[in-house]
Formats: sequence, structure tokens, C-alpha cells
Amino acid sequence: MNWGRNRRGVITMSPEKAIVLVTGSNGRIGTAVMERLTGRFSDVVGFDREAATPPPADCVSIPVDISSDGSVREGLRILREHHGTHIAAVVHLAAYYDFIGKPSPRYDEVTVNGTGHLLRGLREGFMVERFIFSSTMLVHQPGEPGQFITEDWPLGPTWAYPESKVRTEALIRGERGDIPAAILRLAGVYDDVCHSPPLAHQIQRIYEQQLASHLYSGETSHGQAFVHLEDVVDAIERTVDRRSQLPPDAVILIGEPETLSYDELQHTFMRLIHGKSSETQSVPGLIAKVGAWVQDHIPGEDPFIKPWMIDRANDHYALDITRARELLDWQPRHSLRKTMPKMIAALAADPVGWYREHGLEPPASLRAEVARGAPEAPEAVDAGACQVHVCPMHPAVCQSSPGSCPKCGEALEPSSAPSQGAEYTCPMHPEIVRLEPGRCPKCGMPLELLKVPEDRYA
Repeated sequence: MNWGRNRRGVITMSPEKAIVLVTGSNGRIGTAVMERLTGRFSDVVGFDREAATPPPADCVSIPVDISSDGSVREGLRILREHHGTHIAAVVHLAAYYDFIGKPSPRYDEVTVNGTGHLLRGLREGFMVERFIFSSTMLVHQPGEPGQFITEDWPLGPTWAYPESKVRTEALIRGERGDIPAAILRLAGVYDDVCHSPPLAHQIQRIYEQQLASHLYSGETSHGQAFVHLEDVVDAIERTVDRRSQLPPDAVILIGEPETLSYDELQHTFMRLIHGKSSETQSVPGLIAKVGAWVQDHIPGEDPFIKPWMIDRANDHYALDITRARELLDWQPRHSLRKTMPKMIAALAADPVGWYREHGLEPPASLRAEVARGAPEAPEAVDAGACQVHVCPMHPAVCQSSPGSCPKCGEALEPSSAPSQGAEYTCPMHPEIVRLEPGRCPKCGMPLELLKVPEDRYA
């Protein structure tokens, strides 16, 4: 921030005259970063596939498909013409992920090659003070309880998503040229509502009292580090602020120093949801994998737990965040233990809404309960003011805020205005069909996208 005086002589703060570029700006982290830095810097600009075309006059959001070299170059051309060539920081969040576990060409197209497109374009036409890349703690080999992973811990990704991050980190080191880089290896991100697919599905299993909620194929004393969304944004903001003070090849782990075991998560969620807890039974890995495989092949089923996850049940990640404290003067202000009651309170306040927010299908008993208690004639909702975000690959996944699809990892697309040829229906009253988003006139539930318009994939 810069200090100045207004016409009355009162000391005021004015935004720092600098460009900050955020890729993946419509995602959950990207949106939060944009909101945090807007007002602190004169030019905070986002790259995202779903930005308006053509860019608006203020040009705070530019349509860019990071996987396309031509699209990236066009976006950088617009950035240069509207804002200049001196960039204080690039916060590179755009990436691909899913929980399928298998290699996908999208990892190379989006995460690896997309980063290459961006770096080459930046080197050719801009002066960049710091390139900040969002990586993951999962690039490291898992540890054991009692061990704390540092930035120098051996690399050893165990599935496709962190493997793509390892390749991208290597690309950044090889192609950044004179651009200083900072690689932030994040723990699993959550917020007050949850918005963490592994935690949300664990809550779902316990809430519905599924048999799987009492079974586990790994050591329940193992666990993985997490970090609150607000603390992630704090870390990114501090990295931007200290961009000129950090080493040119900084690597920093970002997460909570306390890792909760699977056992503690289970017992705490059970007590918060049902008022009591029970012991989790150990299941041999082979039997668990067979069960997951069978469930994964049942027509109409799309279970979260995949066979490959059984092999990862014993992975343990506890972080030593000494470097984050020293270089960024950062440490988390939140903790998963203290936030878990907030997650369950959000679930209890609006179970169906919580399920929809996390891309989960409410159980039939919950839908029936809502139907019995729903008002007969709720007030009409202005569909034009009701913005929903929908997965282009899984139209049933929709939520009120930006984010990524919990099934495939694709960025959710905003759908605030009626789409030509789109149809929306109520999951409880399929006879209700509308041509625009809104709420069911019978039960008040948000309408789901039933028919995808033909031009969606054009």
C-alpha cells in the first residue's frame, strides 16, 4: 500500500501501482485471491476459460484456455495492451485434477503444458517480479506418524495428480529464465462449510450411517495435513508482498502443523453428527479393493472411493512449516479441529443445500423429509439473480459458488443467465421443467440442469 493525502489533507492508503495476474481466477482459491488483492494493487487481473468475451472495459478478467498456446498468447496481448508489461506477481492456480487416479492427457495439456505456454509468453513480453505456482504436499513421499515432511523430503508422488505437479515444478525450474519463482506446496484445502472432497465424502458416509463409515483399510493412526482456504490466501498474499525478498527458486510447504489422524476425524464427525461414536473396523486391503471395484462397476453408481485409493489409505503427511514461518512470517490462523463443528453446523442447518454445494446426491430419506416439511407455495425466485455453477461434464453437479467438480476436477461454469435450449428440473419433482435456473415451486429446492444446450460443447 502507498500512503497519500486526499484533498482535505487526510492521510489515506492507495493501491500499490502494480499488476497481479491470477490464473484459474474463477476457482475457489482464485476467487478468494482476487478478492483479497483487489484494492491492494492497482491492476488485479484474472485468466479463466469462462471470463467474458470480449473482455469488459476494466479488463479485470480475460478469457484464456491455459491449455492452448494461442489462447494464452492472446490473453497476454490483451493484458499488455490494457495494463502494461511490468507484472509484480503471477499467481498460477490453473490446473487439472480428478479423483479417478488414472493418468489423463488433461494433466499434461492443462497443468504441465499450460504452465509452459504461460512462462514462455511471460518471458517474451513482460518483466515479472515473481511467478508463484500452486503445487501440493503430495509431491513428496508419504511419511510415518512422528515424521514431519520438509521441503527437502524426497519426492515420491503416488498418483496422477501429484505426478503432474512434479513434472510442472521441473518445467518451471527449466523454463523460468530470469523470472524468480516461488512454489507453494499446499496441504488439502478446506473452508468453514467443508469444500474438501475427501472430508465431504467422509461426512456423507457418517451422516447416512453407511456400512463403509465403520470400515477402513489402512492404519487409523495415519492422516494427512490440511489448511484452511483463508490461510492459503494469507500465504499467497505474503508471498506477493515478499516477492523481492525470497530466494529466486523458493519452495515452501503450506499447511497446518498438526495432522489429525483418520481415527480422530471419524470419532469427531460421529459425535458431532450423531452424538456418539463407535470403533472403526479394519478391513484387509485386498478385500477393500474388491469391494470398491464392485461398487465402482454397479450401473448408476459413482462412488468416491476408488480401488486405487485403498493403496493410499496408509499414506501419512505431517508438515514442518518452519520455512513458511521464516520466509513468509506465516502460520495458520485456523485449524481443522476447530473448524469441524462449523462444517457439521452448516450440514445441520441445510442438509440438502450442503449436499448440493458439494456435488453429492442427497439420500432418498432426506429428500422425502424435505418434501414433507416444505412450504406449499414458496415465494418465486428471480432466476436472473440466481447464479449457479455447473460442471460441463457432469451437469447434475451444481453449486452456488465457483469451484471444481468433485467428480472430474473440471472448473464449474457459471450459468446465471438462461441458456438457449437448456432445461432445468427438480430432483424431487421431475414433472417440474423450466427453461431457466431457479427453485422448485413445490419444494423450494434448486433446479438442476436436465438438458444441456447443444452449443455448450461447441
